[in-house]
Amino acid sequence: MTLRISLAQINLLVGDVAGNANRVIETACRARDEQRADAVVFPELTLTGYPPEDLLLRPELVRRVDRELARICDTVKDIDVILGYPRASQGKLYNAAGIIRNGEIFAEYHKQFLPNYSVFDEKRYFEPGHESCVFEINGVPVALTVCEDIWEQYPASRAAEAGARLLININASPYHYGKSPERLTLLQRRARDNGLAVLYVNLVGGQDELVFDGGSFVVNGEGELTQRCQYFVETLTLVEIDTRDGIVPLPAEIVPEPDEDESVYRALVLGVRDYVDKNGFKAAVLGLSGGIDSALTLAIAVDALGSDRVEAVMMPSRHTADMSNEDALAQAQALGVQHRAIPIEPAFRAFLDMLAPEFAGLPQDVTEENIQARCRGVILMAISNKKGKILLTTGNKSEMAVGYTTLYGDMAGGFAPIRDVPKTLVYRLARYRNGISRVIPERVLQRAPSAELAPDQADSDSLPPYETLDPILLRYVEQDQSLEEIVSAGFEKAMVRRVIELVDRNEYKRRQAPPGIKISRRAFGRDRRYPITTGF
Repeated sequence: MTLRISLAQINLLVGDVAGNANRVIETACRARDEQRADAVVFPELTLTGYPPEDLLLRPELVRRVDRELARICDTVKDIDVILGYPRASQGKLYNAAGIIRNGEIFAEYHKQFLPNYSVFDEKRYFEPGHESCVFEINGVPVALTVCEDIWEQYPASRAAEAGARLLININASPYHYGKSPERLTLLQRRARDNGLAVLYVNLVGGQDELVFDGGSFVVNGEGELTQRCQYFVETLTLVEIDTRDGIVPLPAEIVPEPDEDESVYRALVLGVRDYVDKNGFKAAVLGLSGGIDSALTLAIAVDALGSDRVEAVMMPSRHTADMSNEDALAQAQALGVQHRAIPIEPAFRAFLDMLAPEFAGLPQDVTEENIQARCRGVILMAISNKKGKILLTTGNKSEMAVGYTTLYGDMAGGFAPIRDVPKTLVYRLARYRNGISRVIPERVLQRAPSAELAPDQADSDSLPPYETLDPILLRYVEQDQSLEEIVSAGFEKAMVRRVIELVDRNEYKRRQAPPGIKISRRAFGRDRRYPITTGF
């Protein structure tokens, strides 16, 4: 006998309970009618989307969930539906997974291990469950767990002791580079330790700064990978399990794991697309300077939205090199986007004239550089307001870390696609994108980076070389290493101290930056929360 279970790796909208329920109904009917599935499995907190954050504190959200659960029960017949939702019971709220069968919630499981680290705040909202949930699908004993439960040994072992032969784990597991092989290694260990085949179903899509990469998969009781879904796209995938002699998932397509550069690039594209579309923007605009950061951001935007929904604005100043103008124009033409040039000299001159009495007797310094950046910010925000296009900023993680960016200037905008991408990775991603089709001029990849806000300016005038800076930032920001630990790894002490001081001093800027996509183990923002005012 063959048990047929469909994995519904779908993209949901946080808070749209009725819309998400519609997706469940439509997908469940497809699994039943097109794949002849006995059951269909959806991700964690399907009905609310993930993470719903403080929406969970609103009683109306739970009432909507209850209404939509009842509608799914009334609508979907002849297939078991396994999905996630918040469940209120006796004054407590649980992160639940339920199985709907024959018009009712046949069984329910409450998540036992609530993550409260990194981007997760589940203990703020939920109470932990304590009981296993084992039920039968066509005579096969099946257990449910939710996301973090599989990272702990106890829920899987309890399920096996309760008689389960198959474990279904529903997830909303956010992406960072290197995460996918970690998941697989962990699931293989859980399967081997407990002799359980495991179906791992993950969410896909972008939600604010988080991206969920999908990659749902199946391992057998020996821990062997037997099937894996695509990454970064919605799929409805049928899993067939032979139950005649044990519980044996039949071998099926194993989608290859993308390498790091490909996975990061695809995460950025998905994150931009979903942020723009789910927030109702019809198009995007960005400043195109002829430098590497804006070049990569433009390529991501076009791949996410299409060339007809992206506008590039070139804003040369008195310090902009001819090659910058030429390269920006070449890229805009290569990608087929609407583009125009708006020189900032008239605005810059007007500001200098207005401020001349205030600046009398004072030497030129970074102030004049920042005024140029803010002229550009005003222009771009005006276009964004007038045309209803979201402004994408182009700053990278290295700049954000050390404050090499201007408040209300190049930081002005609605979304920051590469704010978690270190400068050295920016170059790698640009080369990866050019490997698909050459859209970034080679000169942009080869020339020394410069803000072009002063004569003959180069980033290296103010910062260590990025090949040195990025490893220091990795150790300090993502790995929490001390000055002494970083120095012991071979870095010059004075340089490390200076970088650390810059990172700490510029927390106030990062608090005012637009949200952006998390692709690292530790991004600035909700993933790394440091005080602005501190004596540490």
